[in-house]
Amino acid sequence: MNKRLGHFLFLNVGHLYDHLFMLLYPTVVLSLEKDPIFAGGYGALITLSVYGFIAFGAGALPAGWLGDRWSRRGMMIVFFVGIGLASIFTGMAETPLGLGIGLTSIGLFAAIYHPVGIAMVASNARYLGRELGINGVFGNLGVASAALTAGFIADAYGWRVAFIAPGVVSIITGVAYAFYVRGMDLEPVRSKESAKPKHIGKSEIIRVFGVILGATAFGTMIFNGATIGLPKIFDQRLGELATTATDVGMWAFGVFAIAAVAQVIIGHLLDRYPLKPIFITVALLQVPVLLIATTAVGLPMLATALAMMLLVFSGIPINDTLVARYTTDAWRARVYAAKYVVGLGIASATVPMLGMIHDATGDFYWMFVILAGCATMVVVCALILPGARRPVQASA
Repeated sequence: MNKRLGHFLFLNVGHLYDHLFMLLYPTVVLSLEKDPIFAGGYGALITLSVYGFIAFGAGALPAGWLGDRWSRRGMMIVFFVGIGLASIFTGMAETPLGLGIGLTSIGLFAAIYHPVGIAMVASNARYLGRELGINGVFGNLGVASAALTAGFIADAYGWRVAFIAPGVVSIITGVAYAFYVRGMDLEPVRSKESAKPKHIGKSEIIRVFGVILGATAFGTMIFNGATIGLPKIFDQRLGELATTATDVGMWAFGVFAIAAVAQVIIGHLLDRYPLKPIFITVALLQVPVLLIATTAVGLPMLATALAMMLLVFSGIPINDTLVARYTTDAWRARVYAAKYVVGLGIASATVPMLGMIHDATGDFYWMFVILAGCATMVVVCALILPGARRPVQASA
């Protein structure tokens, strides 16, 4: 196998693992509600994961700095092995405190991937939009696999194995990656876009970064609300279609897996057409879909969830492409890190928000209203993005 393609495959698998491990718990929690050791309301149990999401955001900046200053490949090895060990520890927890520490550890190691892994994808991409789109599909398959994996394993073998088994697989992958990259010389690729003249003013760059950070903050709130809440939403709103954790996981997997295709489509469009109109269209369509989701039940809820996730996943390669086009390779990991610190730091509020809304109302009506408001703010960000032309990379 071509060395570059083999390395790209490892990076894609890493993206799958990153989202899989972060989203095992929202499905596992359905089984925890029945465990006498951890029995409690959905709101209290789901809130145990909040520090994991905070660590997911806060850990991105030091991870990006270490990736730039020490070794991106070394950080990826730490990612694979560390997240596997953290997941095994979580599966062995005997108290809510131990479970919370385990989930926080998963978030801390998961923080490595986005600033380091995506920076590596962007640095070696021959077709930036397309390869970021493919990488995004793997991330979304991780989101999808989390619900299916956690639901099936928890029903068949217990919730602890739902953390331990994936942890072992990740450690094995980390060892394989370490052997694969040993002594490998892989220079950054000059893609068609990076070969273009660099004529971007400082004021335009500042404006674009403002758009990136704003869209990231509100967009990640939507992403977290939809992905974290979906298993419980399906549990409540699909009726006879979902009566076990395995059923919930199956439907969630189907929605996430089909919606993942959106990233490849958007990535292809970003390589061919101006970014701004694509950005505006995707953001604008989210608003009515999220409002429809406020009251949908049964099959209409399933269809609405699919439309919602298609649009949510479409936004990811748009933001990542903006960063890649406006930063040099030397700073790219740190810029991705800053983006995720802002986005995930703010979006970590999603977890307690979900718990409080559900415990207070017994449903997710107001959550979807809030997310529709966030989508409106993403539309505003898209509208103020400079120009409709395809931008090029900024000089250092």
